[in-house]
Amino acid sequence: MREGIRVVDTRHEQAAVHAAEGWAKSTRKPGVALLTAGPGVTDGVTGVANAYLAGSPILVIGGAAPLSLWDRGALQEMNSIDLLRPITKWARTVHETSRLAEYTASAFRQMLSGKPGPTFLEMPMDVLNNFADTDTLFDPGEPANYRFNGRTAPDPDLVTKAAALLDAAERPVIMAGTAVWWCDAAEPLRQLAERIQAPVFLNGAGRGCLPPGHPLFFTASRRKALEGADTILAIGTRMDFRLNHGQPPLIPAGANIIWFDLAAEDIGVNRGVEVGLVEMLP
Repeated sequence: MREGIRVVDTRHEQAAVHAAEGWAKSTRKPGVALLTAGPGVTDGVTGVANAYLAGSPILVIGGAAPLSLWDRGALQEMNSIDLLRPITKWARTVHETSRLAEYTASAFRQMLSGKPGPTFLEMPMDVLNNFADTDTLFDPGEPANYRFNGRTAPDPDLVTKAAALLDAAERPVIMAGTAVWWCDAAEPLRQLAERIQAPVFLNGAGRGCLPPGHPLFFTASRRKALEGADTILAIGTRMDFRLNHGQPPLIPAGANIIWFDLAAEDIGVNRGVEVGLVEMLP
């Protein structure tokens, strides 16, 4: 508590990572999990994989055998980086005590840049137990100094094209998902739905972004609405198994698709679009 950071102990590393993700999802702020070396890191893998697939911003810090004993059969020695790299946005080992703050700042920056996701830092015991000269080490400063705080807006021409498609639509449907929650965009979603008078269906962390009593919020009629739509506005949701991978009969072949998301690489997966819009989180 010396730095004002509350520490919560768990009985298992997997629970620690799941709790960190739960914190992130509940607060829209990064969660942090500290794991011991070797089996402690492997125990946390399921939680990291879940955060990666869900796009949740968490930092996982894993211990490691002392650098001086690597490749000599040290206690709990293993290659954690290669294990975590496929299920994180960014994974690194800190080799010098003087760079702990620098790497931690980088982990948060990578975690929050564009589409959120987990990052991993491996901190060997001798790096943690060593000292650094505070007069010469690089101090990244406050988060505002090393994280981008602005937003990137979609191309205005594409926004105009999307607006024209929605204006001409006779049977528009809005399918909104997790990105609505991360962007704290429940109110803009409501305003848009009311302006174009389109039924709204929610999935993932987008659930709850419209109150259950709202006249444009629907649940049980999703299949009928999507199959009959001439224009579908997909906001922050994947065209995965939940939406029949973007294919008929659930998503009509002739429907205009407008896809609004946090990462360009997610747009057009499984289904082409008439308009793709990207806005990155600050």
